[in-house]
Amino acid sequence: MSVLVYTESEQGKLKKVAFEVASYAKAVADQLGTTVTAITINANDTSTLGNYGVDKVLTVSNSELETFNAKGYAEAIQQAAEKEGSKVVVLSSSANSKYLAPLLAIFLNAGYASNVIAAPSSSTPFTVKRSAFTNKAFEEMAINTDVKIVGVSNNAFGLVETSGSATAEAFSPSITDLGIKVESVDKASDKVSIADAEIVVSGGRGLKGPENWGMIEELANVLGAATACSKPVSDLGWRPHGEHVGQTGKPVASNLYIAIGISGAIQHLAGINASKVKVVINTDPEAPFFKAADYGVVGDAFQVVPELIEKLKAFKAQQ
Repeated sequence: MSVLVYTESEQGKLKKVAFEVASYAKAVADQLGTTVTAITINANDTSTLGNYGVDKVLTVSNSELETFNAKGYAEAIQQAAEKEGSKVVVLSSSANSKYLAPLLAIFLNAGYASNVIAAPSSSTPFTVKRSAFTNKAFEEMAINTDVKIVGVSNNAFGLVETSGSATAEAFSPSITDLGIKVESVDKASDKVSIADAEIVVSGGRGLKGPENWGMIEELANVLGAATACSKPVSDLGWRPHGEHVGQTGKPVASNLYIAIGISGAIQHLAGINASKVKVVINTDPEAPFFKAADYGVVGDAFQVVPELIEKLKAFKAQQ
């Protein structure tokens, strides 16, 4: 009857979000008076999950699942849930987890709540708080099915360390025809992923052209941040579409979001609203983004950003 949590990994390494969903699963397990079992797929070191409340780890090693496949991953998690008799399954809100969650809900005949931001307020009925209308509102949602699937919003619950330890158990689920075969994956290895970034530095049309993107990349490099852009920038071909953040691009839930030369269209704000601290640099004091910003700088980015970079470099040199 343990709470099951799917802990994501990439190239064998557990992601930060894996520890966040493990922390959430521990909070649910404490409410229900049970334990936490994690399932990992082709992850190497899983012992650290014990530091975040996991009691047991089901380790799946399967060459067919080296690259993400929603159906295959959902089947593995389904079988783990049935093995453990889990009535609550916890996932993240990553693109991959949101992809597999509906399939898993069908396989388990379960109710699914996405974008959950807090531990359940009640276990009978099982009630969770989730964000709605692109983070403009919150709602209390009761899941009345026997099995419940909870998708935790990234960077919403946080990391909660414990002093526990986790035992590992090899698990070999039966995977049927995956339907899709991935021949190869090309991925930039020298950049921070937008989805995993603690800090995101984003640029808009105020930069005037792709030739000026060097200062965005330099600022991101100093901060250890991911780079992003507004929709018009990607539409113009200045930056790849993979860096487009907003309602129609990638959602961002970073600890710090720095917007440079972005006016703040409602679609852009909807996609980054979950970020905890928003800093805006813009020459237009009437830019809509300032209304949503925690900190704002009215000034020319071509003057402000280089000075900010130099100040940050000097500060880091003193550390």
